[in-house]
Amino acid sequence: MRHHEPPTTPGTIAPHIPADLYRHLDGRPVVIIQPPAPTRSVGKWAVPLALGLAGAAGVLGLVAAAVAVFDYAARTAAFIGSATGPLGLGLSLKLFGSKNK
Repeated sequence: MRHHEPPTTPGTIAPHIPADLYRHLDGRPVVIIQPPAPTRSVGKWAVPLALGLAGAAGVLGLVAAAVAVFDYAARTAAFIGSATGPLGLGLSLKLFGSKNK
């Protein structure tokens, strides 16, 4: 069985109409109107971009706040530890020392 390639048509191929409609026209001219390709408006990408950036800024703020709290806690613990001096060290050794004596 031989396979024949369809003839090539130069340029852009027009949209097709159904065969029964074509037969119903009986040789009368047909005008096919194609709507223009849809364009992407600014709102389609600007709103998701703004929401994503706002979310990223919020997460960045939460991380910065957590780091500040941890820094404050470390500085407070260091200040209390240095203020108690040797008394604090001796008390810590006595409280957390080995129980096997």
